[in-house]
Amino acid sequence: MNNSKLKKALILTGSSSIAIVLLLAIQLGWLNNLFAKITSVDIGASAPPVSMNQYAKAINDAMIAASESVNPTIVSISVLIESNRSMNFRGFGDLEEFFGFPFGRRDNDGEQEKNKKNYARAGGSGVIVTSDGYIVTNCHVVDNAVEDGITVITSDKKEYSAKLIGKDSLTDIAVIKIEAKDLTLVHFGNADELRPGQMVIAVGNPLGLNHTVTQGIISALGRGQFGNRGGGYAIENYIQTDAAINSGNSGGGLFDLNGSLIGINTLIASTSGGFQGYGFAIPVDIVKSTIQDLISIGKVNRGYMGAQVAELDDKFAKNLGLDKVEGVLIQDVNKKSPAEKAGIKQADVILEINGRKIISMGDLRSALAQYRAGDEIEVTLWRDKKSIKKKVTLESPDGDDVVYSGSNDDVDKKDNEPVSFEQFGFTIEPLTREHKIKFDVSYGIYVREVKRFSKAAERKLPSNCVIMKADQQEIKSTGQFKKILDDKESGETILLNIRIDSKNIMVVLEKP
Repeated sequence: MNNSKLKKALILTGSSSIAIVLLLAIQLGWLNNLFAKITSVDIGASAPPVSMNQYAKAINDAMIAASESVNPTIVSISVLIESNRSMNFRGFGDLEEFFGFPFGRRDNDGEQEKNKKNYARAGGSGVIVTSDGYIVTNCHVVDNAVEDGITVITSDKKEYSAKLIGKDSLTDIAVIKIEAKDLTLVHFGNADELRPGQMVIAVGNPLGLNHTVTQGIISALGRGQFGNRGGGYAIENYIQTDAAINSGNSGGGLFDLNGSLIGINTLIASTSGGFQGYGFAIPVDIVKSTIQDLISIGKVNRGYMGAQVAELDDKFAKNLGLDKVEGVLIQDVNKKSPAEKAGIKQADVILEINGRKIISMGDLRSALAQYRAGDEIEVTLWRDKKSIKKKVTLESPDGDDVVYSGSNDDVDKKDNEPVSFEQFGFTIEPLTREHKIKFDVSYGIYVREVKRFSKAAERKLPSNCVIMKADQQEIKSTGQFKKILDDKESGETILLNIRIDSKNIMVVLEKP
């Protein structure tokens, strides 16, 4: 027998021997005992330490059900934008100056391309609102996208190119569109049913972590006046929540436990740039009315009333004879505006719009956001210590300036000297020609100085302004104003119409 045959025989013999040994081990139960010893080690307790009661389980199950139901309606949005900054380490950029030679592409001459645009990626979230691919997000998510620079990834990880349909900076709402069919679309909730303390979930793509669900409550309603977008014209009536919201959540959904959309997450209150306990969402009623216009005509045909408004406080309410601090004060009415045509006046208080109670400026802006140019609304006002109603036909916004009439050129100079009101802490003097030109007025008195921490400063009377009216009387001289103030009893209030810069405001002072 040659060596190769011998080796083969030995291998076969060895294999057969091993097989016979294994069969005997199984037959005799040796292996079973061996494995039993390996797997018989007990780890962990045999039962949970607490048995969840039915109420906790119901809440837990509701959270899970809502999260699972809304996840397919949330998309991840990636946006390509032009960047003014030098590229980061991955894109080289500033390293070229540091090392003294180029890292980027070279042309045929071996020189780096010059003046090449830098690009960066930004991200956000969106919510599917129609089965054929319309998606709502924040305006600031897609606002600076380059052409064909918006990409959408759905929950099933399909990637689509999206186009911008329309955007509205005043609400921070935008609509984009992907070419798709049979998508899972969101259900819109009812903003009128929202209450502080209500449990909610926020779903989005924070920090690149797609389809993240966070849970919390509605902390407050009607938050606004952050001045983040649109200046004084921004429509801010936010839902405040403590559900965690971070960079990338913008444009994602805030949902109730029915899985209904109640808001679009838009910003956070933070000193660090990260979540610090408070996020804000645009209420669903504003979202719904805005995207309907954006989808149908590509812009918002928002109705314009033409009144400048301010919040009320107890001093205003007292001066105007209101029992409660509610409603919104009309600071000024634009000439030829729908408000003026309807007979609305300065110092009126808006209590209701079409039966909807108005408590704050956010309420008013949210209510008006539901209507379009051409719509007629019924406005309930407080005037002369009684409630009245006016019909207003809204129009498209125009730029009418306020025009002032009247003059104080014929005022007796003896009755028009500088006056200091020490108990209030401010000083007035006659208008000069320069004042009239600067403030675009023809009558009034000039407030030269308001002392810090004075009664006037506490009531936010500004320095360098013009008092045009006091308790609805046109003020032509400092003497006239002094008499009105002197005639007030202690504790009585005086309502001032103020012109500052190019706008009108109202201030209430209470006599000490």
